[in-house]
Amino acid sequence: MNAINPEHFSKAISSLLNETFTNSKSYYLDPGTSLFETLEGITAEEASIPVGGKCATLAAQVKHTAFFLDVVDKSARDPDFPPVDWGEIWQSVNQVTSEEWDTIRAGLRASYERILELLADTTDWPSEREIGGAIAIIAHSAYHLGEIRQALCTLREKAD
Repeated sequence: MNAINPEHFSKAISSLLNETFTNSKSYYLDPGTSLFETLEGITAEEASIPVGGKCATLAAQVKHTAFFLDVVDKSARDPDFPPVDWGEIWQSVNQVTSEEWDTIRAGLRASYERILELLADTTDWPSEREIGGAIAIIAHSAYHLGEIRQALCTLREKAD
């Protein structure tokens, strides 16, 4: 039976996370469309606008993505990590000031860096749970990147 080298798997996951968050290498994103590149051009005013009638703000999308990364990091490091309130962020993040928006973006960057540290610390992928969790980080973050980019296009089309 052929096995995947754990180091190769960790490097591949890290590369895909870099694609999603920092710098597209064209695995699946166009150049200049990573999450941090996208967020650079969003103002606090834009981040405060609800995406649709029942949708959250862009700021809430970003805060939720950081929250997800933090939960993955904490639960991977502590199997007894308690359940969390996934809905809290969606109700608590609405209008943001420039300072709050900067803090939310910085929080996302810190959460992303902790996930990269977690991957660097992971030398073994013993089960489907760990492998699935790593892949879910990419899928979940890429999903919210798409939501943010689509909402931003819609918001800017309405402004024109």
